Amino acid sequence: MSNLAVRPAKTLLALVLATLGLFGVVTATAPAAAAASAAQPACGNTSSYTRVPLSSLPSQANDTYRLIRSGGPFPYPQDGTVFQNRERILPSCATGYYREYTVKTPGSSTRGARRIVTGNGGEYFYTSDHYASFRLITF
Repeated sequence: MSNLAVRPAKTLLALVLATLGLFGVVTATAPAAAAASAAQPACGNTSSYTRVPLSSLPSQANDTYRLIRSGGPFPYPQDGTVFQNRERILPSCATGYYREYTVKTPGSSTRGARRIVTGNGGEYFYTSDHYASFRLITF
């Protein structure tokens, strides 16, 4: 087949795939979508945050981290919801950039004050005082 015959065929194939994608027939595979979101850069500078190894946090923080990485199920309906950053302690990012997750507090009848807040750029922040302060989790 000549190059002239191949070019229209490739163009037609690209057009069909693009059209199918618009109608939701063709979608990215989960690994490709995960890789794309993991590659997104952080929206703000985190160099001023105290770093804390995940291994030094309470065991419940490790449990929450594992749930986040596996996609749940989460113990509270608020887990995975958008964190608004109203306190403006985290870098200022677009609405929806951050998500919050409960870190269980043994003996507490409520959600308690401990949370992990994640950013779309792969950041994980820990607060033990209900958003009054944050530390950047390292792995």
